[in-house]
Amino acid sequence: SSQASGEEGTGTGSGVELKFTTGGDQGTYYGFGTVLAQYVTSNTGSKVTAVVSNGSQDNIEQMSMNTAQLGFVQSDVMSYAYSGTNLFTEPVTGFTTLAALYMEQVQIVTLDPEIKTVGDLAGKTVSIGAVGSGVYFNAIDVLGAYDLTEDDISPVYQNFDDSVESLQDGRIDAAFIVAGAPTTSIVQLATTQEVHLVSLDQEHIDKLIEVSPYYSAYTIGADVYGTAEDCTTVAISAVLIGRADLDPDVAYTIVYTLFQNADKISHAKAAELSLEFGASVTDVPYNEGAARYFEEQGFTVPTA
Repeated sequence: SSQASGEEGTGTGSGVELKFTTGGDQGTYYGFGTVLAQYVTSNTGSKVTAVVSNGSQDNIEQMSMNTAQLGFVQSDVMSYAYSGTNLFTEPVTGFTTLAALYMEQVQIVTLDPEIKTVGDLAGKTVSIGAVGSGVYFNAIDVLGAYDLTEDDISPVYQNFDDSVESLQDGRIDAAFIVAGAPTTSIVQLATTQEVHLVSLDQEHIDKLIEVSPYYSAYTIGADVYGTAEDCTTVAISAVLIGRADLDPDVAYTIVYTLFQNADKISHAKAAELSLEFGASVTDVPYNEGAARYFEEQGFTVPTA
């Protein structure tokens, strides 16, 4: 169903208005999403408006209801939705991949130098992300690799911003924050406090990846937040998705515009855009317009 008001083959999708759900207003999704939306709106015939949301699961559900046509989603949550696992009781397939954009690191933040491993979180008050956010799933996965569950901690369900505030006020001992590093709220915390990031060891990383192959090992350098040492953790991908009925010409134009002009987009994450990574999603098909762009660039991606 062409949303380009019946215009054939122009590729500009003139006059299309698209709502783009991102995440909390302090997160990377909203910050980067706003910049991307403005860039696409200024340089194509599509008007894209970025809006605040509760993150990955919310964005997929809004797409199902057609309250949004574009969204950001973590690669793992997207995979859960498509296969109908975890918080999704049945498969949700009304969306397609446009492109993977950048890596999101699982950051376990604490001000307590005694919390050195994930195992040390047992019995502690820990923020594990807003309900339905990708962060929540990541926290459960990482705890699970250390044979811990929600019952082994005192869980608090807060977004990044509230988590950082709670850390600062001493109301929680640690927080899971999953976002591209450096993450604004952690940077702000590090200006006044000595921040510690909890590392995962290789044995537990291997165990996690065996169960959940969408994770990959990632090192956050000590210079990122001025921590005492580098942090070894895991990361997943931040993926741009669109409704399954998004006009392929519009999808092509959006992906083309972002990747051809990555150097002109004024946000740190734009520097991480790469064709190879953009084409790296394997378990959710790409919109045929996005696939056409990647094929022109020499990358074959799965399509519906």
